[in-house]
Amino acid sequence: MDMFDKINELYDKRRETELGGGDEKIAKQHEKGKLTARERIDYLVDDGSFMELNPFIQHRHHDAGVKDAPGEGVVTGYATINGRGIYLFAQDFTVYGGALGEMHGKKIAAVMDLAAKNGVPFIGLNDSGGARIQEGVSSLDGYGHVFYRNSIYSGVIPQISVILGPCAGGAVYSPAITDFVVMVEETSQMFITGPKVIETVTGENISAEDLGGAGVHNSTSGNAHIQAATEEEALDAVKDLLSYLPDSYKQKAPAFTDEQSEDFLPDITDFVPFHASRPYDVRKLIDYIVDDESFFEIHAKFAKNVVVGFSRIGGHTVGIIANQPKYMAGGLDIDSSDKAARFIRMCDSFNIPLVTFEDVTGFFPGVKQEHGGIIRHGAKILYAYSEATVPKLTVITRKAYGGAYVALNSKSIGADLVFAWPNAEIAVMGPEGAANIIYAKEIRQSENPEVTRQEKIDEYRDRFANPYVAAGLGMVDDVIDPRETRMKLKQSLHMLQNKEEQRPHRKHGNIPL
Repeated sequence: MDMFDKINELYDKRRETELGGGDEKIAKQHEKGKLTARERIDYLVDDGSFMELNPFIQHRHHDAGVKDAPGEGVVTGYATINGRGIYLFAQDFTVYGGALGEMHGKKIAAVMDLAAKNGVPFIGLNDSGGARIQEGVSSLDGYGHVFYRNSIYSGVIPQISVILGPCAGGAVYSPAITDFVVMVEETSQMFITGPKVIETVTGENISAEDLGGAGVHNSTSGNAHIQAATEEEALDAVKDLLSYLPDSYKQKAPAFTDEQSEDFLPDITDFVPFHASRPYDVRKLIDYIVDDESFFEIHAKFAKNVVVGFSRIGGHTVGIIANQPKYMAGGLDIDSSDKAARFIRMCDSFNIPLVTFEDVTGFFPGVKQEHGGIIRHGAKILYAYSEATVPKLTVITRKAYGGAYVALNSKSIGADLVFAWPNAEIAVMGPEGAANIIYAKEIRQSENPEVTRQEKIDEYRDRFANPYVAAGLGMVDDVIDPRETRMKLKQSLHMLQNKEEQRPHRKHGNIPL
């Protein structure tokens, strides 16, 4: 056998690996409306940029009846997306249903180590039925290696998980630790125990989609951040998402050309009602202020009373946190507190400035909220803002009452700059409630209680609930013309671009989880 025979043998082995589970299983994957692992990689990355790693790795469990598994059921390697380096894995459902065994796990762990060493994002394309049972505890060890790296590289490099099929048992915990989870409608699911096990144990009958589909995790559980109609749409979302993120915690997100020349926004007050009790869609306000078509919402269907997402102002990435008056009057509850706190901490990890649009009545009242732990969950927002050292800006558009005012990036917990519109109401509580308490006796003894009550409400609003009181105490840096909001934010971000802030030395804090 000469060298050319050896080279031919190499190519034969490569073709065998690239074929995965074979033509029949590939056809079944396509019948389900799913791409193969390699088709997904080809769609996601720049043409010709993928360099595969460890294609010939093999398991060590032939004695347990495990047949050869081409590529160990997972494709790993390096590539570029829009010219930027990334590392990735794509589980191959045509090989043992993408089940994770010992070497499958170590293969993923090896490429994660390379991503961290080189300081570039890591993307996981998940399509796995769970642990490879035939390998016993060795498969669990494989999961452990992945979980450990998800954890220690959190905040070091961006980690994105795309769920492209069933993701069951231990397989769901790796995505849960990563920064973002993207799911596809109808074809992707996540659950700890599947419908059959649940029916056996509890007697509950539920479909896989209703138990752990994209809709459930994007709207109810909050386990997923982005919902896509197709695999292609999911992979496109990953490309868009990466454009807002830096390669690692040592860098800033890439800057883009600011093509929006107009910074003075004369029509901004047309769609924000003057009266604080009237609802509106804060996303319209965000779209109006940020660079054209740059808002990329995260967790869009979960805890809708708060809106979070990435955008650009003057070509630079910012993280947006905004109360949504359209839902629950923009009040903070358990889920929205978790949603906001997680997003704030993610932005701080990767040097993304925070811009908060505040229009909040307070923390949402109720027995269910209290017993569900609103104290602990609400404290997460306070902790996240206080801990963050990136530039932090707040714009109070209409109302900021009580503890929620403090929690939403007030000066007292570290905001660099707080702006207020001239109609803003900043107070311990709303004028209506405050007047009923402070002037209760006068209202009660009045000849016309309703007239007196309204007079006292107006008096309280004029004396205490206007932005100039807070500005006079230094809690608001400036009261601004709403039409200048974009201009002020743009100037402030430029002013704060070299901000550095030290914290006491410690291992890490103890956020109230």
